[in-house]
Amino acid sequence: MKATTIITIIVSVLVVLFIITQGFVSKASKDIETLPYKVLQTYSDFEIRAYSEANFSSVAMTKRSYKEMSGSGFRVLAGYIFGGNEENKSIAMTSPVAMELGDTMTMKFMIPAEYNLDELPKPNNGQIKFSTESEKIVAAIRYGGWTSDEKLEEKKQELIELLAAEGIEHTSEFTYLGYNPPYEVVNRRNEVTVELVNYSASAD
Repeated sequence: MKATTIITIIVSVLVVLFIITQGFVSKASKDIETLPYKVLQTYSDFEIRAYSEANFSSVAMTKRSYKEMSGSGFRVLAGYIFGGNEENKSIAMTSPVAMELGDTMTMKFMIPAEYNLDELPKPNNGQIKFSTESEKIVAAIRYGGWTSDEKLEEKKQELIELLAAEGIEHTSEFTYLGYNPPYEVVNRRNEVTVELVNYSASAD
């Protein structure tokens, strides 16, 4: 058998395995509990959403970039839900992973709806905090592919300009939402959101 034929067969097998693997990963991602919201208004490049009250675990770090925070913050919170607590208890992963884009960065995992905060085991890592976020209205801009600090700044500025064009007031509280594990290559979903001020559906 010619070398080129062998290479072609190997490449074909790898492609098939990749497609199958990504299919399983995509299905697993869709089965994860996701932070619910209601779409209030849709524009051509962004939408307005209402989020209900929800509980979160979080870790704040002195990291000032997505590149630095995404790995270290995720490891801390993932360690907790994968058994790094006084009960060695596993807690289901949820989606999206949220990252507040402030002077200091805070990463957050939504607590599954089945838990109240007083039911959660104490984390082994004292950096982890728990809180309840009140319902809020945000604007969200969505994009695919991979995220970087440059991409976050680009989408943040794009959202600011879109909201200004529509006369919609907002706070300075921007958040990044990532919906996919790092090993999911296709159909990646990322969003940048910002909380709105005095929003009404007639704002347009």
